[in-house]
Amino acid sequence: MEKEAFENVWFANRYSNLSPVAEAHLRLASNAYADGIKAETHLAIAKAICPNNPVVHVGEYRYYFYKGRLEEALKVAETCLTIIAKELGLPTQWQQVTPSHANFTSDEAANRYYLFCLKAYAYLLLRLENIELGWAATEKLLQLDKYNQVGGQVLLDVLLRMDTDDYDD
Repeated sequence: MEKEAFENVWFANRYSNLSPVAEAHLRLASNAYADGIKAETHLAIAKAICPNNPVVHVGEYRYYFYKGRLEEALKVAETCLTIIAKELGLPTQWQQVTPSHANFTSDEAANRYYLFCLKAYAYLLLRLENIELGWAATEKLLQLDKYNQVGGQVLLDVLLRMDTDDYDD
């Protein structure tokens, strides 16, 4: 099975406990994307029904991200990191996670989901110009994902270009 397909199956199977009502509200939120009040109402209902379900959080994250509401997307990314950290038995503070806590280089989808959440978190910090914390999150991502399986190197490349651009002016 292709790695991406495996991860999607894992995600779907792992969180198949999403209630049909919450799933319906996620679909309604998606359909109402242009109407912020309706979309956010449906997202809130889905979240109230399944408050710790990553499928709901991913929907909420995407909504805020594509609306350009990056601070709200950042809060969702933080929530996702905390939820998956607890599930994996990792420290809930990403700064405390080390490669010895889990085999982040394996194809274990839950570990990769953690890395993707950390990447999203680091990216949003950088977009919000919190460079110091974004740099630290990027370094942590690369420490955990030493083979760059989730593409965190691109964030470091941006940071290094920013450093170079500062000296070019």
